[in-house]
Amino acid sequence: MAAPTLENWEMTAALNDLTVWLIQQGLENKPVEIWLETCCTRLVAAGIPLLRVNVAMQAHHPEIGALAFRWLRDGQNEREEFHRSAETQEDFLRSPIYYLLSNNTEEIRQNLTVPDPALNFPIFDDLRELGATDYIAVKRFFLLDDDATAVDPTQDEEGVIISLITDAPDGFTDAHLDGLRQLLPPLCLTLKSAANRQMAEDITAAYLGRDASKRVLSGDIIRGSSQTISAVIWDFDLKGFTKLSETLPGTAIIDMLNDYFAVAVDVVDGHGGNVLKFMGDGLLAIFDMDQIPDARRVAIEAALELRDAFVPLNEQRAGDGLTTTDFTLALHAGDVLYGNIGGKTRLDFTVIGPAVNTTSRILGMCNAVDQPIVISAKVAAPLLESIPNLVSLGQYRLRGVRDRQELFTLD
Repeated sequence: MAAPTLENWEMTAALNDLTVWLIQQGLENKPVEIWLETCCTRLVAAGIPLLRVNVAMQAHHPEIGALAFRWLRDGQNEREEFHRSAETQEDFLRSPIYYLLSNNTEEIRQNLTVPDPALNFPIFDDLRELGATDYIAVKRFFLLDDDATAVDPTQDEEGVIISLITDAPDGFTDAHLDGLRQLLPPLCLTLKSAANRQMAEDITAAYLGRDASKRVLSGDIIRGSSQTISAVIWDFDLKGFTKLSETLPGTAIIDMLNDYFAVAVDVVDGHGGNVLKFMGDGLLAIFDMDQIPDARRVAIEAALELRDAFVPLNEQRAGDGLTTTDFTLALHAGDVLYGNIGGKTRLDFTVIGPAVNTTSRILGMCNAVDQPIVISAKVAAPLLESIPNLVSLGQYRLRGVRDRQELFTLD
């Protein structure tokens, strides 16, 4: 066997240094798009002539099925999100990634300069236009023992696929490939660390809300821990849901809830609010006064936007022959306890306090005063001069609330 060349020794030393550095990136939870560029640049400096690197991995997100990170030597780095769909996209079916996942192999390689390649995919023509000469892709699973295992490409399997392209005239050499394979374990470990962190952020944000997710992941997980915050409280409810749920099939009810909740959540998120929980056909949201300047006005603007957004949604559903409905919404402001409440093994990150109870009672007044949006004086009073369409509905005594409440609506 030939003795290692000086060039190979230098490459091995550089890859050893890169291994240590990669592990540190994982320990520090650095985002992939931040460290991938440096990693690829260091590989080129170590003598591996990379033109493009693509890293694809599963996303634990209700809307996003996979993430891809791309590095190009000219600096055009990209992050792409692939949204979940009931139908598999044609481009994916004709991709080397689909082929790699669905076959019993852990690696595919293709010389892109030969006239009659054994493997040929539409993307290879694009790569040839970039000057690519050689392509290699590997799959590594996080939970399966055998990386060569064939899996259903349309199902979520935890792992990564890494493809590497070169424009070197003779393609990748054996030394290049040996070096890249040597780097795969620490590279995949760092990617797994990033994937696990992203999974935790996506899942907690989806089920707890953005703000509660950040608090929980920062360590605010002790049962009973809470803080007092001042907030505008949103209590939203769909009208006539009980009757609808008795007459519509279950799938139609779920689809209807998703349509209307999607609009409500987008409105709250778009105004900086936080949806805390869904309660059957309703939701509870807050606008933190410490975090949102002029939170009262913002919450009212969000209510107006929600009212407007229901018009085209109902028109679309009616045009599709689907059941439509409207909503009721209560707005109130006050101090609330925001934190972890529940049992030893099941907690809820939410708000409690008299202000929350009062908001619920105000919501119950919507039908009584025949208004879809009812706002307490705690929210409306400071804005009467600047929002002229705030109209008083009079004072009311609410069940379980000590003081009479003046209520307002939006004309």
